[in-house]
Amino acid sequence: LAMEFRINDSPVAGREGKFVTSRQVRARLDRAARSDVALQVLEGELPDAWEVRGRGILHLGILIETLRREGYEFAVGRPRVLIRDGESGPEEPIENVSVEVPPEDAGRVIEMLGRRRGEMLQMTTRGDLAFLEFEAPSRGLIGLRTRLLSATRGEAVLTSVFARYDAHRGPVPARKSGSQISSETGRVTAYALNALTDRGPFFVDAGEEVYEGQVVGEHRREEDVIVNPARRKHLTNIRAAGSDEKAEYPPPVRKSVEECLEFLADDELLEVTPESLRLRKRLLKEADRRKDARRRRNLDG
Repeated sequence: LAMEFRINDSPVAGREGKFVTSRQVRARLDRAARSDVALQVLEGELPDAWEVRGRGILHLGILIETLRREGYEFAVGRPRVLIRDGESGPEEPIENVSVEVPPEDAGRVIEMLGRRRGEMLQMTTRGDLAFLEFEAPSRGLIGLRTRLLSATRGEAVLTSVFARYDAHRGPVPARKSGSQISSETGRVTAYALNALTDRGPFFVDAGEEVYEGQVVGEHRREEDVIVNPARRKHLTNIRAAGSDEKAEYPPPVRKSVEECLEFLADDELLEVTPESLRLRKRLLKEADRRKDARRRRNLDG
């Protein structure tokens, strides 16, 4: 897998990290590459961005967690699989996947991996566990672990190892939910969250500071939606019935580094600091995102 590492340029950059400059981040990545033979650091498309290549989501996630614990602050893009040109066309990495799961949940696992272009090789039952073996493209394994644990109530054990490069197996289902994007900069209010509960789960709680373009939650539908989590209740001189109802919104979802990487879309970044993990859009302004979308449509057309 390859992933873009870049300096953090968000409105709250530099507040929580000790090492924030491009020189400091690049020097630390070079040291990591010298001590880890499975890690490569290449120049990126932007001056303050680099392409880091590793063995998988877990490998790169450990690198990110190590850097943030050392006091580094940076941003990363969505992981992508490295495709190479073969004799008969594009080839992608294929992995051998083993899943240990209770027999009653084996059907869910087979269906889930089948949708992600996985092919089952063998199924055996020993004792109270079913052992499933698959061949699946590395693209299909991004985001699989979390969904697998949810579908099996945390009882599945998944392991995978690289097998070979093989012919491209076609499209893999993408994320079926969009993002809730903040339209304002300020502190989140319970009043606003209470009014947005029908949109989907939140990643922030009342009192936290957010900025324009930050992803503050997951939308139940596939498209992104603009919300204002910092909206305050307007004061009036008339006390209306029911105007002071108690705010009852669900608690925020706190994602780990690996879960954030699985959630990222192509136009999003993960802001990593020693104290926080924030999801954001690459282009923070809504007008800039619309302009970029029009440009991409013109290029595709």
